[in-house]
Amino acid sequence: MNILIWHVHGSWTTAFVQGPHTYLIPVLPGRGPDGLGRARTWDWPASAREVTPAQLREEHVDVVVLQRPHEARLAERWLGGRRPGRDVPAVYLEHNAPDGPVPHARHPAADRDDLLLVHVTHFNRLFWDSGTTPTAVVEHGVVDPGHRYTGELERAAVVVNEPLRRGRTTGTDLLPGLALAAPLDVFGMGTGGLAAHLGLPPDRCRAVDLPQHELHQAMARRRLYLHPVRWTSLGLSLIEAMHLGMPVVALATTEAVEAVPREAGTLSTRPERLARAAAAFLRDPDAAFEAGLAARQAALERYGLKRFLADWDLLLEEVIRR
Repeated sequence: MNILIWHVHGSWTTAFVQGPHTYLIPVLPGRGPDGLGRARTWDWPASAREVTPAQLREEHVDVVVLQRPHEARLAERWLGGRRPGRDVPAVYLEHNAPDGPVPHARHPAADRDDLLLVHVTHFNRLFWDSGTTPTAVVEHGVVDPGHRYTGELERAAVVVNEPLRRGRTTGTDLLPGLALAAPLDVFGMGTGGLAAHLGLPPDRCRAVDLPQHELHQAMARRRLYLHPVRWTSLGLSLIEAMHLGMPVVALATTEAVEAVPREAGTLSTRPERLARAAAAFLRDPDAAFEAGLAARQAALERYGLKRFLADWDLLLEEVIRR
């Protein structure tokens, strides 16, 4: 099938375009948010084709995957008046947990009878108010980076973008207490100056800015993966860390409680317990290695690429049939 989808979420889309279809990826001059085109830092197959708005008018499109409210208008204009959900089958893919007045947050696609609202976690579907719009869940899948864990560095890896701006949402305020138990290497965009902002010595909270192709190997050298995020969907970096074979220490919030089994590490709503668990993994590399093996096995079983692509195939085929 020919699938129109915008490049919005790089890691998620990298998994999605590994399927057997043709993926039409809008591209614009300047490659802004509505026309990023193909990824430049992930490995995408040739079946993920860049298309301009003019080219889209002539393309046969079997289904549209919407991810932002304004994309329906863009698609109608770029497809020469074909309306997603009316003239072309469509789904609305929701990546995020709701902002605003949880648990009363209304989804932008609420009360629609012309599309299917697809969530990436059961937690998201539970917390969004979708009204009468039919919903489904296709859980995340990732391209397996392989078992790379060495844990040779007695530090905790944290992956978060813009921790200063996002603050309590990403658990940035919890990092000083956790850094006392395990020195932190914080990977992601907008992490510069984090230690100074938190009043931490530079060696207890290092910002590490790496290109995507170096990230997994660097993460796997750290003794454990720390996930202090209070409110999120389900960070793909957590699933990737589990695939790498890293033990997990995480807040027991949102979908993490479903994703991380007990034998893979420690989940708790008590930051002090997370600090003790991180310190214990630093002292006991054998226990960290065994927990990492359990994390990898759980990730492969639940978030493997084959299951992810098969689930999407079934869902899109059903949407087109209807």
